[in-house]
Amino acid sequence: MAPHRVAVLALPRVLPIDLGIPTQIFNARSNTPYELTVCGGARGSVMTSTGFTVGDTAGLPALAQADTIIVPGYWEYRRPPAPEVAAALKLAFSRGARIVSICTGAFALAAAGLLDGRTVTTHWAGADELEELYPRVRVDRGVLYIDDGPLLTSAGVTAGIDLCLHIVRKDLGAAVANDIARELVAAPHRDGGQAQYIAQSLPEPTARTLADTRDWALSHLDEPLTLEVLARHARVSTRTLVRMWRQETGITPHQWLLTARVNHVRELLEVTDLGIERIAAQSGLGTGTNLRARFRDAVGTTPSAYRRAFQRGSDAPERHGTP
Repeated sequence: MAPHRVAVLALPRVLPIDLGIPTQIFNARSNTPYELTVCGGARGSVMTSTGFTVGDTAGLPALAQADTIIVPGYWEYRRPPAPEVAAALKLAFSRGARIVSICTGAFALAAAGLLDGRTVTTHWAGADELEELYPRVRVDRGVLYIDDGPLLTSAGVTAGIDLCLHIVRKDLGAAVANDIARELVAAPHRDGGQAQYIAQSLPEPTARTLADTRDWALSHLDEPLTLEVLARHARVSTRTLVRMWRQETGITPHQWLLTARVNHVRELLEVTDLGIERIAAQSGLGTGTNLRARFRDAVGTTPSAYRRAFQRGSDAPERHGTP
């Protein structure tokens, strides 16, 4: 695979948890082409929002060589970044680099004029300020992340994990993204359209959750998983199951299962030579016809085209547009 240079731009008072997300996910691995660089100020170090310093960072010139630039959230987001930062981001975007923000990193992209006329997202607590400071930017407060071709934005913290895994999935396929998700003990796939913030009361210490039932469902995707089957496993009524499922995931059981099944199809296409009918049966999508329709709706291409692009052992995949 040809090298893919990823530059993480740590602005002054960067949020440590947001900085850690892309540096962990795009760190060098034997099965990925990513070459990671952390860029900071001219001094070679950056102060974080919690007071410790990240040292030995590259300067802004490193952005000129990057294929992907990621801007994590930072504390002083109301203050525009230095003019040379905005200029470097503009230049990188104009030459075709992919630009990504996590949390309040979107404010830096907006200050550089990259988000004008676009719909983006950021941490829900900063959404109003982003629109007030940059009136030409439309903010969607209800999603985890938005993939707008060469510009991608996410909500806060864990949504940054979702967006970075989404990028890996686009670049290298579901199997590699799932491997990294397992390493992080993170959900392998949460759709960008899920809600950022699920309002719910704190559960009692002894309250039940459906985590075990979801784990069980993932290992039984080839079976007909009706509401009744899931409720029986969870030992709750179907009405309680639907309510709890939405509270814990932000989506319905049906939507969750469809996403899980399509993701399983992607992995089977990548790592096996099984025919479409066999994959449809193993993923619980029934028939090849149904699989093709569901797959195209979710991924934006056909199973055969996806397999040609991402099957392990094939040439490095081309980058594709928004799924």
